Amino acid sequence: MKILYTNFHDADGGGHTTYLRTLAQGLSARHEVHVAVPASSRLNREARAIEGVHVLDQPFPNGLKRLPARLRAKRQLRDYLRTQAFDIVHVNGSADQRLVLSALSGVSPRPRVVLTKHNTKPMQGLGHWLRARRTDAVIGVCEFTRRELMDTPYRRCRIEVVYNGIDVAHWRPWPVDRATTERERWTGGADDVLLLGSNAGTADYKGWTDLVEALARLPQDARERFRVVLAGRLPNEAQRQRIAALGLDSQVQFAGVLADTRPMVAAIDLGFVLSHAVETISFACREMMAMGKPVLLSDYAGLPENIDDGREGWITKTRDIDALAQRLLDVLAQRDRLPAMGADARARAEREFDVGLFVERTEAVYRQLLPR
Repeated sequence: MKILYTNFHDADGGGHTTYLRTLAQGLSARHEVHVAVPASSRLNREARAIEGVHVLDQPFPNGLKRLPARLRAKRQLRDYLRTQAFDIVHVNGSADQRLVLSALSGVSPRPRVVLTKHNTKPMQGLGHWLRARRTDAVIGVCEFTRRELMDTPYRRCRIEVVYNGIDVAHWRPWPVDRATTERERWTGGADDVLLLGSNAGTADYKGWTDLVEALARLPQDARERFRVVLAGRLPNEAQRQRIAALGLDSQVQFAGVLADTRPMVAAIDLGFVLSHAVETISFACREMMAMGKPVLLSDYAGLPENIDDGREGWITKTRDIDALAQRLLDVLAQRDRLPAMGADARARAEREFDVGLFVERTEAVYRQLLPR
């Protein structure tokens, strides 16, 4: 097969970048893989490092004020589509989906178009109705997403659920001595504290501020038993002031944007992803689980599909601060269970989250669309 991946992000791209880099790397050995993304994107840099992957510096300008740039981008992409004659074009957002479908006008033979629904943003309205008629298949990254898609114009398309996969050999538990050394960095060597952490980022919708608010509602003796560390962009001034006002500035720490979050994840006792918008299944959650960490999750979207409540972690009601505070007390009371729960989390990651399954199941979607 000849496959083109597109994505509109011109910077980091977060989970989109992880998703597409993983597919490009996994399929490039047996298919011809191309990636069309902005020159400034992280995906552009990372795709160029994968042997055999072809990269096109392709902008995806959006908005009426950028009409001349959009026309130039459309001409470039149309020429590329005509020259390369792809079997599959896999788009990953509304901006690149719009430009791809526009550029495909008049292109023959026409490739099959696959869209991945990565988030919980609405997909209604005339624009989506028109694009759905020219989209052949939609991949939902969890069962929750599939149910959402069935209430959109995309229900006319082939809809498949393919869970995101991670490299469980890369994201594996660290030896105890190395993990202990990393843990001391964030706890100051205190053995009696419980270190909570997340590599899911610090965007508002990730729910880390809800965790801070919940900690502030705990009795003083319980509150002092917790420390929190977060990887991602540093908080803004208002967020810092709120943490200080709650008396938690000595207990909540920020690691910043890390090239490799594994040392931080190795240090924590319990991971968390408490999203209340946008999120679907969470790569970060699966990475922490693969490293042998139980996780605390909100019941938002597809997050609960990652675990069995009480086995590999806990599920709490989204944005319910009192319920979250009670969960933290439950965790504290059951601290001795965390290592066993972490082992169960690792076992589930090996069984269900492996990148090989993700790549194979995505490839199967492509094959179903093509003539035998």
